[in-house]
Amino acid sequence: MSRIRFSDLTLEDLLPHRGDMMLVKTVFEVDDKHARTLCRPEKSWPMSNDQGVHPLILIELAAQTAGVCNGLNRIQTRGIDSEQMGWLVGIKKATFLINSLPHGSDIITNAENTYSFENLREVFCEQSLDNNLIARITLQLFQA
Repeated sequence: MSRIRFSDLTLEDLLPHRGDMMLVKTVFEVDDKHARTLCRPEKSWPMSNDQGVHPLILIELAAQTAGVCNGLNRIQTRGIDSEQMGWLVGIKKATFLINSLPHGSDIITNAENTYSFENLREVFCEQSLDNNLIARITLQLFQA
């Protein structure tokens, strides 16, 4: 199988999310171990109110960012038409340093696979807003 470049792919190739649940807007960098993305909270997002978006959504942003790098790895090892589904099976630790995400702000998420065994991944994520750390999250993910 020839090596597929990230530049040849869309977010829909990497993630199963569609419509309003596709929260990642831009991928800055990605390889088979890490990804760095931009997300911009919107009023249409889950857990949004007039003041902003509840920080619990940062877990989904972390999971989607992890999905970008694990999606690239899946495509490179199993092909573009392979099963996209994966599951967030555990939140090992989550520390939030913000009370609300302002609508229209730029949230940068860095996700790195810290452990991998067969289809199980442990992923450490850090998220920032205006170069200030707003969350640290460790997730456990399972790829179909």
